[in-house]
Amino acid sequence: MTMRDLPLLEIEGLTHFYGAQLGCRNVSFDIYSGEVLAIVGESGSGKSTLLNCLSAQLRPTGGTIHYRMRDGSRLDVYGAGEAEQRRLLRTDWGFVHQHPHRGLRMGVSAGANVGERLMVVGERHYGNIRAKALEWLGKVEIDGARIDDVPNTFSGGMQQRLQIARNLVTEPRLIFMDEPTGGLDVSVQARLLDLIRTLVADLGLSVIIVTHDLAVARLLSDRIMVMKGGEVIETGLTDQVLDDPHMPYTQLLVSSILQVGA
Repeated sequence: MTMRDLPLLEIEGLTHFYGAQLGCRNVSFDIYSGEVLAIVGESGSGKSTLLNCLSAQLRPTGGTIHYRMRDGSRLDVYGAGEAEQRRLLRTDWGFVHQHPHRGLRMGVSAGANVGERLMVVGERHYGNIRAKALEWLGKVEIDGARIDDVPNTFSGGMQQRLQIARNLVTEPRLIFMDEPTGGLDVSVQARLLDLIRTLVADLGLSVIIVTHDLAVARLLSDRIMVMKGGEVIETGLTDQVLDDPHMPYTQLLVSSILQVGA
């Protein structure tokens, strides 16, 4: 058995309450290297709460998360200190926010946004940092001539692509995405989705993506997890769940998309 045969992330009984209000309850699943999991559901279903707990940005009320490190060791994410959690998010993990201003420093250049993450992993040579930033701007289809421009001068789609470059420059293994195409025009969404799909395949990334858009889930994910009222009500291979949903709530979600497209 190789390391790729072992789960990259193991979640057991993950639960979070906001006081007496349920965020998510008793969520358990594994994700493997190179796998893309979509978490779907309506607003208030608990999917964003779950994503924030998974990515160590919100401490759960209960449950455990274990992450398999590059050396094969198994890290108890919430048993580790905050410094270790921050290190993971800056190196081995990435988080692409729906609103780019949450994932970028809007007042510094595009190159600096990408370069900052390289500095976290120890790169100090300015020439190397700038060259790597240029390389990644090219990979996310941003003109290298914009390297010294600040993100505030970019379109929404360009800001999102810059956020992706900032996250991927350190070669992480696990990326969390929160509605990455939300608020973008349809044509911009399509271009961004094509880019994400290409990068995920080329880099062998594991991705956990939250989306309300089932078309996005179908295009990007291998597996899908449907949430309602803070609980997972259906899970399985994406095409199987979307083509033959078993739970009435999932059937309703799928039928609503079909009606819109009709």
